[in-house]
Amino acid sequence: MSSPRKIPRRREPDIDALVAGVCAGERSHLAMAITLVESAAPKHRLPAQQLMQRILPHTGGAMRVGMTGVPGAGKSTFIEALGMSLCEQGKKVAVLAVDPSSSINGGSILGDKTRMEDLSRHENAFIRPSPSGRSLGGVAARTREGLLLCEAAGYDVILVETVGVGQSETAVRTMTDFFLLLQIAGAGDELQGIKKGVIELADAIVVNKADGDNKLKADIARVEYSRVLHFLHPFTPGWKPKAMSCSALEGDGVENVWELVMQFRDEMTATGVFEQRRQEQNVDWFNSLLQLAVMQRFTEKNGPRIQNMETAVGLGELPVSMALSELLGED
Repeated sequence: MSSPRKIPRRREPDIDALVAGVCAGERSHLAMAITLVESAAPKHRLPAQQLMQRILPHTGGAMRVGMTGVPGAGKSTFIEALGMSLCEQGKKVAVLAVDPSSSINGGSILGDKTRMEDLSRHENAFIRPSPSGRSLGGVAARTREGLLLCEAAGYDVILVETVGVGQSETAVRTMTDFFLLLQIAGAGDELQGIKKGVIELADAIVVNKADGDNKLKADIARVEYSRVLHFLHPFTPGWKPKAMSCSALEGDGVENVWELVMQFRDEMTATGVFEQRRQEQNVDWFNSLLQLAVMQRFTEKNGPRIQNMETAVGLGELPVSMALSELLGED
């Protein structure tokens, strides 16, 4: 009887090779690097930190654009139209598309590569769908690291697409330079279709699907949003948010949106706001990682106790507030 075949041990990440591959713009190495930093395995924590430290000097050169919008607003269609336009101009475009997570296996359930077929095949594009998991704010826990890795790989434009729109889905604002809110007309009361808090964060509102019989409705919606923005305090100092309309399906007006983004970058760079925002992004990144690290290490240290308390709470044998007090050692 032959002895059972030994399963080869998986090799530890080769940080030197990953850094070299990412900085050379190799998409396969970029994908592996993002997988490493997204890993929740304790053994990958130190290699991921080493990787980020090594690539940090190569970051900061891209325009970071965040995008959110109501379901059905055509975010993927818009991103593909914009991405293809930029790629054809010779720019390298990375899309970090945060999908809702499957409650069964925790993976992405929308799969943006299937919704952006043309862009995913372009040699100048990189699309990375990541499950949002339990992370609040509509972005994955490691979206910032993915963004920086894409910059180190030489991508000129980073588009961060979030899972939807809501009061808590504003974390993308803290990691991007320009925040775009995509809307549609004819879906009821436009001003009630989204939370006011999200409008206040936007540097621009774009009414999509301005084509065919819907063009007039889109223009009316654009005017309404312009009026609303006029009365709101702008999130970015010195910038007056704009409302525009476009048809991502037909490609009409998409280039005008990008011209607005470039206008924003030029004006905010001249006033120093752009650099200030980048510094604020770094501070927010630190705070986010601090919270994540504290949570991870506390959970690892108290895993059995947490599981026992979850069982007791679920059975109604222990009040939630008392469980938390006991777990945190409060009197």
